Amino acid sequence: MKKIFLLVILFTIVLFSCKKDKQIEISTTPELAFLSISPSAAIEYQDKITIAISYKDGDGDLGENTPDVKNLFLTDSRNNVTYQYRISQLAPSGQAIAIEGNLIIELKNTAITNGSTSQSVSYTIYTKDRAGHVSNTISTSAITVIQ
Repeated sequence: MKKIFLLVILFTIVLFSCKKDKQIEISTTPELAFLSISPSAAIEYQDKITIAISYKDGDGDLGENTPDVKNLFLTDSRNNVTYQYRISQLAPSGQAIAIEGNLIIELKNTAITNGSTSQSVSYTIYTKDRAGHVSNTISTSAITVIQ
């Protein structure tokens, strides 16, 4: 009887310890999330603006090795001017692998556009992968541009 009882307990332990790992599925359309923007007050024409974002792409085709192709777009909220950047290819060609990580976007400087001594600005950002999938559009928090 003890052997049967021990066998049942052993079988139960083995049965419940063999769980299939849950696979987290990431969309093949790139997904962005805003992390940070700095500085909170930028001196016009002088301070570099640094924006940190995170990305996820389920098939790894975010980024491009062709220098002339632009695939990241940052739009100024004050005047709708869009700056275009290139994300370098992040995964080998032909490999459909999920990728995720962080990117840093640097805007060399900015100016006050309304003639005042200070102005608030935020940016919207989106990207496009090699298959033409357009990511969600994210917004940064506002910073102040000062003279």
